[in-house]
Amino acid sequence: MPTAPSSQPTANRAVPSVRPPPPVPLLLPCIYSHSSPRPPHTPPTATTTSRPEPAPPLPHEKGRSIVERAAMATSRADVERGGSSSPRKQQQEKGKVPTPLYPQHEGEREWTPWLVPSILVANITVFTIAMYYNNCPAHNAKPGRDGQCVAGFLHRFSFQPLRQNPLLGPSSATLVKMGALVWDKVVHGHQGWRLFSCMWMHAGVLHLVANMLSLLFVGLRLEQQFGYVRIGAIYLISGVGGSVLSSLFIRSAISVGASGALFGLLGAMLAELLSNWTIYTNKVAAVTTLLFVIAVNLVLGILPHVNNFAHIGGFLTGFLLGFVLLMRPHFGWMERYRLPAGSPCTARKYLPYQWALMAAALALAVAGFAIGLAMVFRGANANSSCGWCHYLSCVPTKSWTCAN
Repeated sequence: MPTAPSSQPTANRAVPSVRPPPPVPLLLPCIYSHSSPRPPHTPPTATTTSRPEPAPPLPHEKGRSIVERAAMATSRADVERGGSSSPRKQQQEKGKVPTPLYPQHEGEREWTPWLVPSILVANITVFTIAMYYNNCPAHNAKPGRDGQCVAGFLHRFSFQPLRQNPLLGPSSATLVKMGALVWDKVVHGHQGWRLFSCMWMHAGVLHLVANMLSLLFVGLRLEQQFGYVRIGAIYLISGVGGSVLSSLFIRSAISVGASGALFGLLGAMLAELLSNWTIYTNKVAAVTTLLFVIAVNLVLGILPHVNNFAHIGGFLTGFLLGFVLLMRPHFGWMERYRLPAGSPCTARKYLPYQWALMAAALALAVAGFAIGLAMVFRGANANSSCGWCHYLSCVPTKSWTCAN
């Protein structure tokens, strides 16, 4: 008669042991070392007859069964596969390129741009508020020699007569009340906030459209590559830098527009190209194209009613900030995971010339801002020290003058 199997193991019944999983290769940055690497561990082949002894337990694994230790090892391997720090990473071969699990180049993260569209919306909103506050029909009820409001069907959003504002926008008085840059109000009225507020205002629809198209063309690409923090800092600081230089040379006119901040982005692009020279192909063509675009825009700034000093100040500020904020790892560091496993690589993420450019640019930017702001609030006139600098903003011809 058959008997029920006993629940207790007999003396000659063996309990199978669980082997821990094989070690998982780790994705580690290469570290330069003069020491020779250890020989790789050779796992047992299928013809091996003897079972290898299990590794001694780690301090936090003492008192646990073999099954629990194997589960912990598997979990730890999953965590290490994601890139978290672990003591076992120190046991990797130094000075060799590891085999990557998820090959991804350093600095190639693509950001989703939201700051540049937000700046676009903010500029359009400020212009709409300025037109609402301008209310051309109410302030121009008795049109004189300047003519009537343009696009009267827009009612209070209609534009000033073309004789007053050919760019289809509000009056000069409205711009001043809304925060335009006026030298007298900054120096004697102690309204330093106008150095910042003027970059959010525009003289008309044509002015606004031209600047916003440039912002989308340049800003979106930079924010996707470098993120909103660095590009936002360059945009804002460059705008203030353009306002500072403008206040040093222009005293008799008001100034509005985001052109200084936009030229700062162009300057940052040029600095980024020069600083990260090793990671680009067709370097000469890229530099030539960018310099051509910058030169054309600066030449257009010599036309009347265009504040080229804001362009120059913003460009110089963005150019210096580009060396500081847009430095990227050099080609050898970025391509280290493309090399065959075991190839020697370098631990230098940035090259010496990149650090030198960053230090020099940072010193010049800080010194320039400190000196410029001190001169502005002291009421200094830079034209007295530079008799020809006014030609940088306007060149008189037979077709126009630069008197006003």
